[in-house]
Amino acid sequence: MLLHFQDVAKLKTKKVVYEETFYARDSGTLEQLKELSSRRRAVEESVNGSSFITAAIAREMAGGTTSRIQQDLQKLELYLPLLENLVMSVESVGDKYQILQWTANLKIQWTSALNSSPAFSLGGPKFFRIDNLRFELGMALFLYGALLRERGLEMLNSDFVESATLFRKAAGVYQYLSQDVLPPLEPKLPPERPPEATPSMASIMSLVCLAEAQAVTVRKAEEKATSIGLLAKLHYGVAQFVEEASNLLRFSVADWNDISDRFRRFLSGCIVLHEARSQRYIASELKAAEQLGLALGVLRYAKSNFQGRLPGEDSWRQIFRQEIDALDKMLRKFEHENEFIWHDKLPPLDELPLLEGKKIVAPIAYRPFGLDREFLFIL
Repeated sequence: MLLHFQDVAKLKTKKVVYEETFYARDSGTLEQLKELSSRRRAVEESVNGSSFITAAIAREMAGGTTSRIQQDLQKLELYLPLLENLVMSVESVGDKYQILQWTANLKIQWTSALNSSPAFSLGGPKFFRIDNLRFELGMALFLYGALLRERGLEMLNSDFVESATLFRKAAGVYQYLSQDVLPPLEPKLPPERPPEATPSMASIMSLVCLAEAQAVTVRKAEEKATSIGLLAKLHYGVAQFVEEASNLLRFSVADWNDISDRFRRFLSGCIVLHEARSQRYIASELKAAEQLGLALGVLRYAKSNFQGRLPGEDSWRQIFRQEIDALDKMLRKFEHENEFIWHDKLPPLDELPLLEGKKIVAPIAYRPFGLDREFLFIL
């Protein structure tokens, strides 16, 4: 079972109306700006929970899908091509005063789901305003990746292959953000910025999604009775992805003012869980090789890693307890066999086998939708 961290998609935004600030020179540009605003309004209503459309109408508009996440993904897939096209058109003009003024008049504002400040206070949620269309594109894509990830979780119990594919697609979106969209924005960010607007956080989320894609792949491998040694390596591969994300988080502290403690706990919890699952498979392999002393040492070390690590979140605590119970059951069984049959001595810590990981998933590259429509403005 995976730890679920679903805060990433809990973004809010404020109204943006493009045709009221950008001055169109022809009717075609005006219609495109109006369509942009219409598509953006659909996204706003979804993330802000302000839509008055009934579930039946929403299902019909989405082609029959009953998944709220899938409906929201479709809305973003209609908005992103138009937004990408506008960003390309505006940037081709350069930093002209009129363009900068129009962009500022949009008053682009988003909340953060990864900031450690309270998402809600007496004055309402904290919004970050950055007067740059790349900020809007970055936040829309960040939300798109978060919803792909949520859809991956939604598909977990019905289709492992589709679930892993969705996580890999989300990883590709975040990789595109970190490499193409956000680096040009970074020098223009104010000191107070949401973590979601930084390339480093996009890279971290790409690694998290890859870890989740591999975790789903391991579950499928477990159902197919894959070799114990490979399962141990695959689980530790999950931990390696998350550890890389955790290290990057630690080294990137200068990129944002603060970060969610819950997100940090999520990363550390994933590492502990998948290391323990790897160690259980290693212990099984050692026992099969009649090295019960080493197997016991591995299990005891795995159990010690859980000391003081039980999370406060109920759903996470349940997953931790399941893993601890599995370790305890295995440990008691091996200790009983060793006491009555094998009489192996427990090795010192430095003689325990090192964990070895294997990563087998990669991002599915995000491709911009590639609309080629011309915007003509009165400059």
